[in-house]
This record gives sequence, C-alpha cells and structure tokens, in this order.
Amino acid sequence: MYSSRAPPVDGIYHDESESTASLIDVDGPHVQTVESDFLKQDVQTTTQAERIEREAEEKEKREEEEKKKKKAKAHKVKSSSIRGNTSNPVFLANAAIATVIGAGLSFGAYKQHTKGNLSWELVGLTAGAVGVFGTVDYFVSKWFLQNKFPPK
Repeated sequence: MYSSRAPPVDGIYHDESESTASLIDVDGPHVQTVESDFLKQDVQTTTQAERIEREAEEKEKREEEEKKKKKAKAHKVKSSSIRGNTSNPVFLANAAIATVIGAGLSFGAYKQHTKGNLSWELVGLTAGAVGVFGTVDYFVSKWFLQNKFPPK
C-alpha cells in the first residue's frame, strides 16, 4: 500500500458540552418592567417598528415604479412624436440628404482606394467637410422647423 497516507481516524470525539442558549435563565428577574410613558410612545413593539420600516420600503418601491412609468411614458410620447412627423418635409429632406451623402462618400472612398489614392489626409478633409455640412444642415433645419414646417 501507500506509505504516505494518513492513518484512519478511529472516531469522532465530542468534548464540547451542549449549547446553553436554549436553557432558561433562572437568575434573571421574572417580571419585566416598562417605563411609565410606554403607552405614549409612537412605536411600542418591535413588530410595529418592523411594520413601519416595511411600509416605508414599500412606499419607496412604489415611488420608484411611478418614476419609471413616467419616464417610460415620456419616452413613448417622444417616440410617437417622431412617428407623427414622418411626413414633415424637413425630416424627409434630412433623411434623403444623409442617404445620398453617405452613399456618395462610400462610393468615392472605394474609387480612391482602388486607384491607390486614399490617404488619411483625404479622409480627414472629407470628415471635416461632413462636419461643416452637418453643422450648417442643423441650423438650416432648425430654422425651417421653427418658421416654415413646425413639428406636430
């Protein structure tokens, strides 16, 4: 057999005495006294204190749920206002412009890449031009939305 194994345990020894937690304390007073203003206290028992604490937690949960519902409702109103403006010419024009410019830039970048002329300088200049155009488009669209085609 193996000589490096530990020898088997002969048995389990119970040297510890029984727990004294369940025994009755005979040395303590048999009658408990309460303060004279006990009935005037708001919380008289631990059960009442636990109930009040539990009710406060439930109230917090309800308030958080109401906040979430209001937030979801506001988000729903915002998304429905976007759907309501799908026939607005400003939104349609911006969608068409973004599509045409995206396709044109992608095709132009592909052509430059196949010719071997695509460089970081060209990409940077194009990105700058797109940024300038986006800024101008933002302010023009904002003017149109405020003056000519207000959203619903």
